[in-house]
Amino acid sequence: MIQRTGLVNPEINQSFKTGLFRKFGIATVLSVYFLILVGGIVRSSGSGMGCPDWPKCFGQWIPPTDVNELPADYQSRFSTERIQVSEFSAFHTWTEYLNRLLGVIIGILIFITLILSFPLRKYRSGIFYFSLAGFLLVGFQGWLGAQVVATDLSPAIITLHMLLALVITGCLVAGVSLAGGIYGLSPIAPDHKYQIWWKACMTLSLVQIVLGTQVRENIDNIAIELGEARRGEWINYLSIPFYIHRSLSILFIICAVQLFRSINKTEIFKGFKDLPKIQLLLILISVAIGMILSYGGMPAFAQPLHLLGGSILSGILIYIGILIYVRPKSDYSLEEVK
Repeated sequence: MIQRTGLVNPEINQSFKTGLFRKFGIATVLSVYFLILVGGIVRSSGSGMGCPDWPKCFGQWIPPTDVNELPADYQSRFSTERIQVSEFSAFHTWTEYLNRLLGVIIGILIFITLILSFPLRKYRSGIFYFSLAGFLLVGFQGWLGAQVVATDLSPAIITLHMLLALVITGCLVAGVSLAGGIYGLSPIAPDHKYQIWWKACMTLSLVQIVLGTQVRENIDNIAIELGEARRGEWINYLSIPFYIHRSLSILFIICAVQLFRSINKTEIFKGFKDLPKIQLLLILISVAIGMILSYGGMPAFAQPLHLLGGSILSGILIYIGILIYVRPKSDYSLEEVK
C-alpha cells in the first residue's frame, strides 16, 4: 500500500526489511553449516597444517601448487619449537587455505546480516542482539583459528574452535527464527508434553555435543600415536566418553520420537509439525553414521558428516524452542517501526 505522500507504508516497509533479513540470514546459516562441513573435512583428512603459518600460507597470500614454488629450506624456515613442517602436499595446503577463504567470506556474510538486523531492533530487539553476538564471536573465532596453527593442531583448541562455530550458528538461527524463520512464527498454545520432550531433546543434544568433543579429542590423540595407517584400530583405544556417547543416542531417539508424537497430536500449523520429523530423521542419520564410524574402521568421509548432522540438529532444536516459547510479534504498532 502506498500512501498519498508517496512514502511506503511503515508496516509494509517493516515487513520488507524483516523478509530481507530472514532470507539473507537463512543463506548465512546454510553457509556456516557448509563451513562446518569443510572444517570437518580439513580435520579428518589431516590437512590442518597444510598451511604452517597464519594468515598467509607459506608466507604467501596465494599458496603454492607445487613444491618447486617453495624455497629449498621451506621445512626449516617455517618450523618452530611447536610446529614441525612436513613434506609439502598441494591437497593439504589448498584444502586448509580454501577453508580459511571460506571463513573470511562467511565472516562478511555475518557482518551484512548484522547490518540488516539493525533496522529491526525496535521491532524485536533479540534479532539484532543475536546477530551482534554472532558477529562479535566471529572475530574471536578468527583468533582461535590462528591459535590452532600456532599450537600445532592442539586437540583442545580445535575442539573449542568447533564449539564456538556451533554457538555462532545458534545465535544466527535464533535471530532468523525471531524474524519468522522458514515457516514463520505463529501462536502456539502451551502444551506441557511437547515442552517437556523438547527440553529433554535439547539437554541430550548439549550433552552429546560435549561428549562428542571429548571423543574427537581422544581420536586426535590416538591418531597421532597410531597414525593413519592404523585407522581401523582407533576405535579399540577410545575411552569411556565414547561408550556413553554411543549409548545416549538410543535415549535421544526415544525423546525425539516422543517429541514428534506429542507435537503431531497438537493443533498447530503444518510447518511446525515438519520440524520434529526432520529432527528425528537427522538423529537416525547421525546414529547410522556413528555406527559406520564404530564398526566400519573409522572411515574419514564419515567424520565430517557426523559432525554436520549434529550441528544441524542443534540448530533445529533452537528453532523449535523459539517457536514454542516466543510469541510472534506480528501486531507491532506504527510507533515501534518508525
